[in-house]
Amino acid sequence: MENPVRAVGKKNRRSFLKQSVVGVGAVGVGVSLLPTDLSAQNGPEKPTKGDIAILTFLSALEQVEADLWIQYAELGGVTTAVPGAEGNATADLELNGTPISTGLATNYVLALQQLDMDMPQYITDNTDDEISHHVFLNNYILSKGGKPIDLFAEGFGILNPSDVPGVPQRKRLTNLRDLTVSTSWWTRYRSGTGNPDLGDSFPDAVPDLAKGQHPAIPNQGDLGPTGGPIPNHLQAIANTAGFHFGFIEVGGTSLYPTLAQKVSNLEVLRVLLSIGPTEAMHFQTWQDKAGNAPNISDPGQNLSFPNLNTPTNADLLQTNLIMPEPTFFLNKSLGPVSIVRPTTDALNGAVAAVKGLTADGLFFDPVTSQNTGIVNRLLELAEEADAARRT
Repeated sequence: MENPVRAVGKKNRRSFLKQSVVGVGAVGVGVSLLPTDLSAQNGPEKPTKGDIAILTFLSALEQVEADLWIQYAELGGVTTAVPGAEGNATADLELNGTPISTGLATNYVLALQQLDMDMPQYITDNTDDEISHHVFLNNYILSKGGKPIDLFAEGFGILNPSDVPGVPQRKRLTNLRDLTVSTSWWTRYRSGTGNPDLGDSFPDAVPDLAKGQHPAIPNQGDLGPTGGPIPNHLQAIANTAGFHFGFIEVGGTSLYPTLAQKVSNLEVLRVLLSIGPTEAMHFQTWQDKAGNAPNISDPGQNLSFPNLNTPTNADLLQTNLIMPEPTFFLNKSLGPVSIVRPTTDALNGAVAAVKGLTADGLFFDPVTSQNTGIVNRLLELAEEADAARRT
């Protein structure tokens, strides 16, 4: 059954996206759809060159996020398919009026649901949120006389998607089959004494994910026959996805407040402060669901998911500690406080975000065994965003 809360207004959301998206990244909404008094809210002041650089970088990163979330939604999102009839799905998302089939891998959906029965709905919702962020930021940039960003139009969509039947075989920006996932975000938010802003580092909750290359979406050969127990290999893929969701969204949780400190125009600041908290909402959801990942091993990948709820793991790994633990901030003499971490401008947050995604393997091309050219383009945009200064 469709979630009744999200179902309300969903038609309008899809209608907006249908009108607004040409490909994932181009712009179909002009200035005319924006409020006529938009600029009047801040008087004659306009976004600075630095503001536009920040918005452009964030739009590019949101397009990257939209691309990877679409791949998750295709295989594990909401579907009304008849059980056992893979590929018999209805669309919950649209791009340029073309439906994105969802829930094409029945066994993968079942494996994801070991983390939470509502995982398909959450995946679908996160996907259309990221699409909306990219579309809005591009439209806003255009309304202010800037040039929208489209990484597909620039030729960076060259990676292959999953080969599961029914998945559109168009090229993608991101690769979800060869990931090296850092799970230090898990311990970072549970630490009561450490803060990356103060130079602290944190251990991985699932050390094996940070070694080697692991799939977070299945190919056809990973699915096995429909029905019966879920193979450990497929469950490991779903578990990897669960922790990868948190890794992706924790980045946006920090990035928006970090870059907001560089913004000059008040309306641009409002944009960042309005989008950023939704990334934190995503992160909180995925942190909770990752804690339900079954304690299994996949010897073929040298990958094990440990039991995080043991007496020796109390506090640092405990799965139900999903609220940010108070820790030191700004100066230890001020005492601990519950905060987003990191948020310091000194860490070059935009460049750090791109390096983190690159280390994750998102842009790895298994055909060439190298990262695609998108890395250099994103670093260029990131450096321009980091160079912005409040005036």
